[in-house]
Amino acid sequence: MYKNIFKRFFDFFLSLAALIVLAPVFLVLIILGWKHMKGNPFFTQERPGKDGKIFKLIKFRSMSEEKDKDGNYLPDDVRLNSYGKKLRASSLDELPELINILKGDMAIVGPRPLLVQYLPLYNEEQRHRHDVRPGLTGLAQVNGRNLLSWADKFKYDIEYVNNITLLGDIKIILKTVKNVLTHEGINGEGSSTVEYFNGNN
Repeated sequence: MYKNIFKRFFDFFLSLAALIVLAPVFLVLIILGWKHMKGNPFFTQERPGKDGKIFKLIKFRSMSEEKDKDGNYLPDDVRLNSYGKKLRASSLDELPELINILKGDMAIVGPRPLLVQYLPLYNEEQRHRHDVRPGLTGLAQVNGRNLLSWADKFKYDIEYVNNITLLGDIKIILKTVKNVLTHEGINGEGSSTVEYFNGNN
C-alpha cells in the first residue's frame, strides 16, 4: 500500500514543503553559483528513471566549464574548484533535485539516478534498480555512499527495491541528515569525483 500509493504523496508534499522552507537558501546558492561558476549556476543532465525512462536531473553546478585550447573540458579535479568542493561536501548541490521529486521524476528515497551510458552494463539483477523512482538519497548512500564498490552499491539498491516501507524510508532520511552533517562518504578514497562504472567482471 505504501509503496504503490502513499509513497508518491509522501514525496510530493515533503519536497514541496522543503522547497518553500529552503527558498532563501536556493536564492543564496543561485547568486553564489552565478559568481563562482561564472554563469549558469544549474547543471542538468539526462538520467534514467523508473523503468529506464529518461529525465533531466537538476543540480547546482559544482564544476566549472573550463576548457583547453582545443575546446575539451579540463580534468574534473581541475574544474572542481574550492566552492564546488564545499558545495559537494555539504550536499547542497543536490537541493534542486527537490524539483525533480515534485515533478515525479524522482522520490525522496530510492536508488540514486546514475548515468544513461550505464544502462546496457547492468546484469539482470542490477536492472531491477529501475523498478522504482530514483531517489535523492537511498540505502547505499547511508551505508557508505561513494566509499562503496559498485557491486555493494547495487546490492543495497536491490535490497531497497525489494523491501520498501514507510519506516524504512524514515530511517534512511534521518540517517542521511546525520551523514550530511558529518560529511561521511562524500568521495572515494583518493578521488575528487565518483569512479565510473565499467560493467561487471
